[in-house]
Amino acid sequence: MEFDTKTPQYNTSDPTSFAYVSARDRWPVIITQGIDDVHRATWATKDEEAAKEGKWIVSELAKLKYELQHNRELTPLPDDGAADIAGYNKELEALGNPKWHSVPWLYSECYLYRRISSIFQQTQKWKTYDLFSRQKMSTFKSSRPAVIELAARYKDIVTELESKHTIKGAKTQEELEEAEKIVFIEMMEICLWGNATDLSLLTNLSYEDIQKLQGSKARKESENNIIVNDLDKAFEVLTAAQHSGMKQRRVDIVLDNAGFELFVDLILAGYLLAAGLATTVVLHPKSIPWFVSDVLPQDFADLISALADPQRFYTTLSNDDKHSGKKAIPLSDVEISDLKFLFEHWSRFHAEGQMVLRPNRFWTEGGSYWRLPKTAPGLHEDLKESELVVFKGDLNYRKLTADAAWPVTSPFTEAIGPLGPGSGVRVLALRTCKADVVVGLPEGEDERIRATEGGGGDSGGRKWAWSGKWAVVQFSDGKA
Repeated sequence: MEFDTKTPQYNTSDPTSFAYVSARDRWPVIITQGIDDVHRATWATKDEEAAKEGKWIVSELAKLKYELQHNRELTPLPDDGAADIAGYNKELEALGNPKWHSVPWLYSECYLYRRISSIFQQTQKWKTYDLFSRQKMSTFKSSRPAVIELAARYKDIVTELESKHTIKGAKTQEELEEAEKIVFIEMMEICLWGNATDLSLLTNLSYEDIQKLQGSKARKESENNIIVNDLDKAFEVLTAAQHSGMKQRRVDIVLDNAGFELFVDLILAGYLLAAGLATTVVLHPKSIPWFVSDVLPQDFADLISALADPQRFYTTLSNDDKHSGKKAIPLSDVEISDLKFLFEHWSRFHAEGQMVLRPNRFWTEGGSYWRLPKTAPGLHEDLKESELVVFKGDLNYRKLTADAAWPVTSPFTEAIGPLGPGSGVRVLALRTCKADVVVGLPEGEDERIRATEGGGGDSGGRKWAWSGKWAVVQFSDGKA
């Protein structure tokens, strides 16, 4: 509140905004899906107390949905023993008891998931239950072709890197550095686009193939949709640290979605370690079920567990699959080998402390990251130890920029406020656009894209920024 920007935030009352659509259309559906999940889990349990509590959870979720759809006031969160409740309720009071359809979007969306969490925290049998877990793992399983493709390419890359620390066919130091940069950019862009990426972009580290890749149509088309791209700056920072002889070089990734997106985040983390661009990668998951698909520590464990026995994971059919008549398709021996290579590689990094999970309750507070230096000084000091902090996804971008209605040409370094210049933190935002706030665009770019099909035109809404078709990769050197 007192540490936020004075620039007005997006509000659920603005009919031209995605906030308006979210509050009226998206959120009721999300709650309904949650009700269905808990109902199914309640029906399946043999524990009478758990069944009783499950029915209560369903009734509380239904009550929340009713309040939302009928535009009632947001009510104070019940005290579930967690320290963040006071902050949520203090801010709610400061907002003047707002109603669902006329409230700052960022706060109300965070409040929604925190309230859902508080329902579970008030029970005995359901405290650690993730009502979105079923969806996360289902999505990961459905990404099987992409997972297998990436696993094979990853194995080729890291085997080459770890055995020779060079790129075959690169004859001079200049060629080698050029090739390394292109591979870095490919890895980052795969991480940016998640399962929307064209996996054919991934190179096998042959210099000749990299040369072809550089001019490939697919890559150019992909890059055309990245309307700001600061990956060059991030590469320069990491290679400068590598060449300086620093023994400890850390990269942090503030995670976004579980499932396939977490998988590609781990591909990136493993690559950075194998390439020597980092000696440690710190992953920052959420502490409670959050925005449906955000990563919890358990999601990391579930993904690693799936890779430990990939045949079992991919051939075990859910009840829904069985009812729909799906057949299990076994993995080939080569596919199993490639996936187990990932399991062993990532498990080794994790066991040796090079790949670390570090949750913090700050990530699920109701405000923006403008507050971080003042309200979470310990976390701020910790992030200063990193060479680069990568913020993944749309929500992290909204929080970095305080979800404020900045002019689109506002510099990114200005829009992130206290995490900008002088903060001691190097920020890289990897974001496919799925919300209204966008900054750092060249003059006229917003107008150009608005004029494209589905861009929003004269509607008053920046609809192009809602679809995930466009992306920004923006850098701020807080150590400069």
